[in-house]
Amino acid sequence: MSTPNGEGTERRIRSLGELPQDIAPPRDLWPEIEARLRAEPRQPQVSAGNGSRRAFRWGHAASLAASVAALAIGIWIGRGMLPAGTVDVPRVADVTATQADVVAAAYVTDPRYRRERAELVRSLEERLARLPPQSQQKVTESLAAIRQSMRDLEEALGRDPSNALLQELLVNTYQDEMHVLTAVQEASAAGEEI
Repeated sequence: MSTPNGEGTERRIRSLGELPQDIAPPRDLWPEIEARLRAEPRQPQVSAGNGSRRAFRWGHAASLAASVAALAIGIWIGRGMLPAGTVDVPRVADVTATQADVVAAAYVTDPRYRRERAELVRSLEERLARLPPQSQQKVTESLAAIRQSMRDLEEALGRDPSNALLQELLVNTYQDEMHVLTAVQEASAAGEEI
């Protein structure tokens, strides 16, 4: 920025301190603002005594408590979505049987689940034989589709182990398999159809 220096040449300003300090604005607005403020009728002011301060503090405390509760609920729900203890699986084009086992082990960490599933799978043939032929076919097709989905998801997770959607789908597929196995057990015990 440059300003005339009185000699007809312009002087270059290099900092704000070099600007003139005594330049009056072309129009002073403060007297007009002050006159308007004096002309308006005054509203009675509510004093901010202890009561309103206390309410203000309680409002903040309630907001903080609601935030903490929402956070706790979110964490609680999130813990139920995916099991703990995931394992890093290398990204490869083809997932071998051992890698699929690693993926499965990463999402099925509960030993009680493993025991119950192994028992249900072991007794599946015997229980299927007790069901009507139509139910046997439905169960066989359902388990085949679920197990194919598991293989596909495990393969996809082998390529992209950090994909949360694939992780959730795999956990849901394990739950679907368990649901079918328990339905077979319950139906065969009661001699019903599925």
